[in-house]
Amino acid sequence: DLGLVQQWIGEVLNVSGNDVFRMKGILSIAHAQQKFIYHAVHMVFDGSFDEEWEPNETRASKLVFIGRNLDAKALAARFNACLATKENLEKKSAALRFKVGDRVECDAGRGGWSPGKVVALLYRDDYMPPGLVAPYQIKLDSKNDDNDYIWAPRDCNSVIRAEGDCDEEMDEDEVEAHVHHSEFQHDHQS
Repeated sequence: DLGLVQQWIGEVLNVSGNDVFRMKGILSIAHAQQKFIYHAVHMVFDGSFDEEWEPNETRASKLVFIGRNLDAKALAARFNACLATKENLEKKSAALRFKVGDRVECDAGRGGWSPGKVVALLYRDDYMPPGLVAPYQIKLDSKNDDNDYIWAPRDCNSVIRAEGDCDEEMDEDEVEAHVHHSEFQHDHQS
């Protein structure tokens, strides 16, 4: 799961960055046809999607860590917690602030907050970037019942908040987030 991997790599670099001389790898990310290639030196990280997996190629993740005071078993266990297994995705879903049916407001980029209802968790459609799974899909309140579905790329107050909670403060990481419009899919993927 791309989101879980990004969170984990951030934790590794924040906690052990001075002890990680170098790390590199190729990751097989759910919902992506391309290989995710990454490289880091100490706390400087670079990663992106690159060439596509060959049709007969085994999709496997390969990670290399070079450093000192690194716990190989802990790194492996924490990486395994990032795999897009049913159990890990259930944990990710359970950690979200809102549930299906909850009333929320979204910063939909229309000059203000738009009210709506959460209709799906861990939402994915074919128009999203590779590997991205949004925490929420939201049906906005509107007179046009067919096309006012959006997805929230992050579970933070600057993107999505409980309806009526206009006084919640944002943390620094929330300032740049945006909500994206999506076409409604009848077979909600997660």
